[in-house]
Amino acid sequence: MRTLTVLAPGPLTTVQDRGRPGQGALGIGRSGACDRAAAALANRLVGNAPDAAVLEATLGGLVLRADADLVVTTTGARCSAVHNAPLTLRAGRELRLGRPDAGLRTYVAVRGGVAVEPVLGSRSTDLLSGLGPPVLLAGAVLPVGSAAGPVPGVDVAPVPDPPGGEVTVRVLPGPRADWFADPAALTGTAWEVTGESNRIGLRLAGVPLERSRTGELPSEGMVRGALQVPPSGQPVLFLADPPVTGGYPVIGYVADDDVDCCGQLRPGQTLRFRAAAR
Repeated sequence: MRTLTVLAPGPLTTVQDRGRPGQGALGIGRSGACDRAAAALANRLVGNAPDAAVLEATLGGLVLRADADLVVTTTGARCSAVHNAPLTLRAGRELRLGRPDAGLRTYVAVRGGVAVEPVLGSRSTDLLSGLGPPVLLAGAVLPVGSAAGPVPGVDVAPVPDPPGGEVTVRVLPGPRADWFADPAALTGTAWEVTGESNRIGLRLAGVPLERSRTGELPSEGMVRGALQVPPSGQPVLFLADPPVTGGYPVIGYVADDDVDCCGQLRPGQTLRFRAAAR
């Protein structure tokens, strides 16, 4: 049987794919990989379908043992000797992820995909709702699906490694931008990523955003990339596992392509926003 055994899970490792779109009416968020581009690249490098499930490891530390000859790769935050390229992992051999120098999340794809049981059409673990397979623990045995088609013989990795230091992303005005005394304060502030951040969202710290309206706001739909501002004035940038609805005003939306980059930011990094061309 083709399986991978988890010898050490690292700080946090989950199974992820492209998520559960279209379930919002049931109160179920999409979930999926935080860095979708890196996850898609990992699948492509081993010849998987785009929707195959991969492993998302936070800050490395993951140790896997192949229980058969398997083709694997890692993308995203660089923390293994072989990165952005396929590797044949012989039966009994181990894949070890160190701590990345930059970035937060590393994606491990195995040819055939991680074949855990899907829930509502997806193998993604949603940390907010608890849907999907459990967070990986030492001793977990992961089934690997059947491979189809050839492994790409020559490929390129068009997804850059995650950046360190200050990062700037594009932002569009949100539906409640007029609830703030100075909407331009969002783009004029250097925001620090705090240690309270997770797959649900980046919690940012900086000069508090002042509201011009203090009334109650009915709950509204929330999506990946929304910048919600609670009473503290410190914005939260929603990532892969946001709530389906929220009752705080949304001052802006990060451009969809840039949300992947935000999913790689570590606590202590600086995030800036610039107005996107419309």
